[in-house]
Amino acid sequence: MIRTPLRPLARVLSAREKGENPDHIERENIRLRVEATRARAQNRAEGRLLLLGLAFFAAFILVGARMGLLAASVPQEPRSAASGAEISGRRADITDRNGRILATNFSTFSLYAQPKQMVDPAHVAKGLVDIFPDMNVDDLQRRFTDGRSFMWLRKKLSPEQMQAVHDIGDPGLLFGPRDMRLYPNGKLAAHILGGASFGAEGVHSAEVIGVAGVERAMDARLRDPAQAATPLALSIDLTVQSTMAEVLDAGMTMMNAKGAAGVLMDVHTGEVIAMVSLPDFDPNDRPQPLLSGDPGDSPLFNRALQGVYELGSTFKIFAAAQAIELGLVNADTLVDANAPMRWGKHKIGEFEGKNYGPLLSVTDIIVKSSNVGTANLALKIGGMRQQAFLKSLGLFDATPLELIEAPGAIPLIPKRWPDIVTITASYGHGMSASPMHLAAAYAAIANDGVMLPPTLLKRDKIPQGTRVLSANTAAIAASMLRQVVTRGTASMGEVEGYDVGGKTGTADKVKRGGGYDKGKNINTFAAMFPASDPQYVLVVTLDEASENTGPKPRRTAGWTAVPVAAEVIRRTAPLLGLRPQIEYTPLNTVSAARQ
Repeated sequence: MIRTPLRPLARVLSAREKGENPDHIERENIRLRVEATRARAQNRAEGRLLLLGLAFFAAFILVGARMGLLAASVPQEPRSAASGAEISGRRADITDRNGRILATNFSTFSLYAQPKQMVDPAHVAKGLVDIFPDMNVDDLQRRFTDGRSFMWLRKKLSPEQMQAVHDIGDPGLLFGPRDMRLYPNGKLAAHILGGASFGAEGVHSAEVIGVAGVERAMDARLRDPAQAATPLALSIDLTVQSTMAEVLDAGMTMMNAKGAAGVLMDVHTGEVIAMVSLPDFDPNDRPQPLLSGDPGDSPLFNRALQGVYELGSTFKIFAAAQAIELGLVNADTLVDANAPMRWGKHKIGEFEGKNYGPLLSVTDIIVKSSNVGTANLALKIGGMRQQAFLKSLGLFDATPLELIEAPGAIPLIPKRWPDIVTITASYGHGMSASPMHLAAAYAAIANDGVMLPPTLLKRDKIPQGTRVLSANTAAIAASMLRQVVTRGTASMGEVEGYDVGGKTGTADKVKRGGGYDKGKNINTFAAMFPASDPQYVLVVTLDEASENTGPKPRRTAGWTAVPVAAEVIRRTAPLLGLRPQIEYTPLNTVSAARQ
């Protein structure tokens, strides 16, 4: 900084020459210096005031924005910082083939306690017992006062329960947000969906994992963050599933059965349109497995898949179709059906001691359901070829269904296959399979002899199937099954407008210690419709069914499973888009009749 002298010599000399007073120069410079100093101080003060004003304005905006954000946000419990990776509870939805929700996520809260923060543990214990009657007040008081810092109280709460806990008003009770799995249709499709539970858990989040059914089998897909926004589409139709469950439930009651199962498949895609097992359960409140007794009596048991039974005469069409395919017989070939048939020490008889012999055509063997005729067909085929054919139909292996229970549902096959097993297996005894296995095998016949793997996932592309029969043989077999309904053991299976074809099967239940229980049956009807151009296969199985309206109980499939299956077809066929084929009488015929 350069300071100007108060009495510059040049100006002083100039003033003296002019006769002026040099002191005026000094006073003038002092005045100018003071004014300059004042101006600088004023500028500094104004700058500081401007900065202070801007700071106050910024603070006001920040506080206002924060207050607005807090006013618009959802109130949350205070939470402490926690180390470790974040637990993700996100899980993709599950829908039916038409996009209707079967399983989704629901935001709820967990309840936990920090006993050291409680004001009145005794009051809290009493209040919690009033809300949750299963809790014990003495046990809660003991745990609240034993020095622990944390304890879980409830993993999930309803909104009403949460409000009631909040009204207790103790700071030691805290809520943690989390997602839970919700099944909005309750029991519907319970055995398909299975259920979900919590895996890794934190105070403020929990991992949702599948525990059974498709939830467990497709767990990795459902938990994949990259696919969380894309629902998993199943092959089932929710409306058809609901209708079949309703009919089977009513049928189980009317036929005094302890259980029922049903499988409906699209024969051209292999998609399972509906699968029902009764009794069932609500996956929103999944029960605990049975710890004693027969596991098959548990509502968790999927009779349609896990129920491995001797399915009786439903197997007879396989022997007839294979014999025709091999060129051993045709539909009209006469076969020995003279009963009883003796094979070594074994006697093969017919139902109620009947004798359909001495000879029956192959078609009539199926229509009348002759054990002896089928046994002679099987002997013509031979054990090795019979095994190979049944294996090609998937009756020796677990089904590839997308359920965690599927790999364990393996058919029971004899270790040895002598001629007597060849005989008994031909009419569905001596080996066991599930209704799901049977539906897939019948679908192969209905699909012009092409076997497709069954699936519970909606298929955008039909896989390459395996041909097990020629189209001609498959058509002959379908015609035989149609005649079983029109003039055979399944006469109650007729549904007007839909030419149903199918085969009945009645088998005594196997005792745990071996042998058969003559008073307890597994009754099955395997059907395809329309038989002239099969589109769908339906299998209905009733456990220990008995029709009791007559003078004596009737326990055969023709009296129990068949009418129930007919009602399923009558109710579901229109839902599947199948138009009834009604035979109209020409108008001139009606006029002639009136004359």
